[in-house]
Amino acid sequence: MNMKIEIVETLDGSNTLYLEDIGEHYHSTFGAIQESMHIFIQEGFNQIQSSEINILEIGFGTGLNCYLTLLENLKFNHHVCYYSIEKYPLSESVWAKLNYTEQFPETDPVLFHLIHNASWNCATAIQKQFILHKMELDLLDTKYSTLPQIDLVYFDAFSPEKQPELWVLSVFQSLFAIMKESSILVTYCAKGSIRRILQSVGFQVERITGPPGKREILRARKMK
Repeated sequence: MNMKIEIVETLDGSNTLYLEDIGEHYHSTFGAIQESMHIFIQEGFNQIQSSEINILEIGFGTGLNCYLTLLENLKFNHHVCYYSIEKYPLSESVWAKLNYTEQFPETDPVLFHLIHNASWNCATAIQKQFILHKMELDLLDTKYSTLPQIDLVYFDAFSPEKQPELWVLSVFQSLFAIMKESSILVTYCAKGSIRRILQSVGFQVERITGPPGKREILRARKMK
């Protein structure tokens, strides 16, 4: 797929991408790193009380969520297996121009390149404690039985207005089925309709304060 993509600098100095085909940014223009750190790291990854964590990300995109998770895990050295689904991987000509490594000068910039250069549809050890499995496929074609039990879901697809087929009951039912007890799903989307779908599946859903530029986000827990 040939996508018309523009690199945009957000308010915290980090880049996002603007996808002209659907008129949507990959991350918040108020701050790409700021947004991902708040939603997926602080309210997701850091809420998991386990030394072994299976993560499933819906929408690999720029690789930012994966990169931030890897950097955060350097503090804890958990054993992380990170699965990510992406239908349209970015070309190196795009991702290599993103400035995320410049925002973390104290860390090895090679890590971001290792994430993107990892082969698709197989497991790659980015570090001994961080195994990445990027899957190039449509979420709707995912064979969930091939995945392990999941501790944490990053639901980071494009918005319900742009990709309505992904924000439906059947998708969340499939995710719920492979999630462990006490596992978490986090998403930037706080629409009432999405909250009600999550609740109907069986999740306990809470609205929590969002990052700058977004009043609320959703965190859903699969409880006993």
